[in-house]
Parts: sequence; structure tokens; C-alpha cells
Amino acid sequence: MSTTDPRHESKTKLLDAALHVIRAKGFSATRIEDICEAAGLTKGSFFHHFKGKEDLALAAAAYWADKTGAFFASAPYRELSDPLDRLLAYVDFRKAILQGDLPDFTCLVGTMVQEVYDTHPDLREACNKSISDHAATLVPDIEQAMRRRGIQAGWTAESLALYTQASIQGAFILAKAKHGPEIAAACIDHLRRYIELLFNQPCSQSPALRHYDKETNS
Repeated sequence: MSTTDPRHESKTKLLDAALHVIRAKGFSATRIEDICEAAGLTKGSFFHHFKGKEDLALAAAAYWADKTGAFFASAPYRELSDPLDRLLAYVDFRKAILQGDLPDFTCLVGTMVQEVYDTHPDLREACNKSISDHAATLVPDIEQAMRRRGIQAGWTAESLALYTQASIQGAFILAKAKHGPEIAAACIDHLRRYIELLFNQPCSQSPALRHYDKETNS
């Protein structure tokens, strides 16, 4: 099916609507009518593409993973040569994109899995895959940074990669609880300091952050 096919366009509109509405309302409170209204489409169009709300949510989780995967793959921290600088700049980037309203920067799959982990196993696994696959993109940099700095510890690159996601998802929860991004930014700052301490780096502005500031201000 071509990207100009109206059936494809309507499905994409429904998926884009799902990303926003579910992040704003949560999975349980979101109705099919809410998705259709946000997409500007009818329920007939919805059921042409999806069997129901869970089917939409599964597709939305995969769509989210594709969109965010491409977004992070082209992020400026990828250009840095030192693996630890890349890792720290990734954290800086996560802080920098805390922009807009809460549904604009919080995580779709993190939002859904908090509600569905015990009731919708297929959706739980889709959320797990999205979060875990994203964490896995950090593992090569962490492994290289450990080798370069001679870090030998009881933790693994995989465990640290997943910890970054636990910290960021927790930051999103606090942002929702306090209804603002400031606490999320402070939590991500602590995550950065923790990584610096693990790699025995001084807790000051690194070349990674200076590079990011230069890029964003140019």
C-alpha cells in the first residue's frame, strides 16, 4: 500500500491521535470515540483498521517504537566520538526534550504498562519490548566506555542501560504527580551525576554537554 493511499493516511491519523490521547488520559480512560475525535475520523474508519482499543494500543506501541527509534537515531549525541560523552549527552538530550505539555514529552509505553501489566499480557509485552529495545541502543556505548576506562564492577552494561530507563520513567511519573517538567529535569540531572560517579568523572559540565549547548545555540 502506498503512503499516499487514503487508507494508510487514516490509519496514521488514528495512531498519531492514540499517541497523544493515551498519554493524556491513560489507556483505561481512553475511549475509541476520543481517538476518532482527535483524528477527525469516524468509528467506521477506526474499525476498518483495528479490531478494538487493545488492537489499536498494540499498533500504537509499535508505531511509537518506530518513531522514537528514528528520532533518537538522528539525535546530535550520536555524533560524539567518545562513548561516555555519547552516553552523557544522551541523558542531556532526554532533559532537553522535556518540552511542551505533559502528554508531549511523557512516554506512551511507560504510561500504558503501569495500567495494563496484569490485565493485558500482550500489551504489557509490547511495552516491555519498546522500553527494552530502546535501552539496548545504549549498551554498546556503555560497554565501550567501561573498556576505555577500565571499569570492572558487579554491574553490567545492560543493567545500567535499563536503569537509565527506570530513572527517566520515574521522572515522568513525578512530572505527572507535580504537574510540571521541573522535577523530571532535576531527576535526569541526578541520573547524569550518577553515571559520572560510576565512571569516576568529575560532576561538572562534560564535553558532551558543551557540544550539545553549542549545537542548540548555533
